[in-house]
Amino acid sequence: MTNTVSDLDFSKSADGLLPAVIQDAATGKVLMVGYMNEEALEKTQDEGTVTFFSRSKQRLWTKGETSNNFLFVKEILVDCDGDTILIKATPAGPTCHTGADTCFGEKNSQDTRIGEAAFLNYLQKQVIRERKINPSDESYTSSLFKRGINKIAQKVGEEAVEVVIEAKDDDADLFKGEVSDLLFHLLVLLEQKNIDLDEVISVLRSRHS
Repeated sequence: MTNTVSDLDFSKSADGLLPAVIQDAATGKVLMVGYMNEEALEKTQDEGTVTFFSRSKQRLWTKGETSNNFLFVKEILVDCDGDTILIKATPAGPTCHTGADTCFGEKNSQDTRIGEAAFLNYLQKQVIRERKINPSDESYTSSLFKRGINKIAQKVGEEAVEVVIEAKDDDADLFKGEVSDLLFHLLVLLEQKNIDLDEVISVLRSRHS
């Protein structure tokens, strides 16, 4: 029988902390090891980004809160004794504070490619979702959500047309700019539909597996 998160026993540690091993979901490399209390685990599950309890700061600490090198959760596993957590995640850039791929000095061969793609996850789950949950009158993204799905879908269509127009010209920078606009508005549309980018990627992966 496989243990689940509900089987974790935080009382096994006097300070209520359990070790959490973070593994790259794509490469299998161990990225880092931290500690979690129950609150850190709940925040990790709720927000989809790895949060630890920092023993030095004596507070919750989300990996990437200052560097934007977040760890996006793919799967959470529990060991047979219910006192160690394994999290498979996608890193949005280098994991170690030194700038290295991992905290163990190993090269994570797919890190650069995955990290760039993971920024789209960060954009949807951290930036766009925040504008939806906590709207601001000064935020363009919030104004899209306020105007509803018809306006958002319209903007996706408009940006798609701009991409087509720029594709016919030879200005690579303008073309990349229009593609960026299209991707951004597409992420806003996904968020309005309550669909994670990961779900779309899973569909693509199933088509090419």
